[in-house]
Amino acid sequence: MIVLLLGAPGAGKGTQAVLLARSLGLMHIATGDMFRSEAKAGTELGKLANSYMLRGDLVPDDITIRMLQARLKSPEASKGAVLDGFPRTVAQASALDSGLAKSGARVDRAIYLVVVEDELVRRMAGRGRADDTPEAIRHRLEVYRKQTEPVLAHYRNAGRLTEVSGEGAVDEIQKRLVAAAA
Repeated sequence: MIVLLLGAPGAGKGTQAVLLARSLGLMHIATGDMFRSEAKAGTELGKLANSYMLRGDLVPDDITIRMLQARLKSPEASKGAVLDGFPRTVAQASALDSGLAKSGARVDRAIYLVVVEDELVRRMAGRGRADDTPEAIRHRLEVYRKQTEPVLAHYRNAGRLTEVSGEGAVDEIQKRLVAAAA
């Protein structure tokens, strides 16, 4: 089972994806954590990814897809995965769909965490990450609207998109997500 957790930066994907993966018995794959881990390790792909993240830009597809494909082939992902932060573009969604189809799999559910923009800004400003400056936050939301929102239409048109409110208590949101993934 492959479940995508989609939403704007600050929507709570990281927190909720870990809980959802645990609830469903699936591997949690967070591209943001994957990028930061590679950057911290000083790998070439990590350095490249970090240079984009510090500007608030999306990491290019080829870098993201190479990292993600290795994770999906790992034994920990044998029952499936909850993808957190990927795909972020329609090109990535298409590449993911193609890659999964080659192994006889597909995205089973794409769940969109809906959060109003003022709440997104408040949440991100409070995280304390180096890449969460006011300028980077504004830029990240603008990039999200232009490049990532079309992914919602991609999965809506495929009949696999479910919208879930990302506002409220963590446990309330989690219950809604588990129900949406069923």
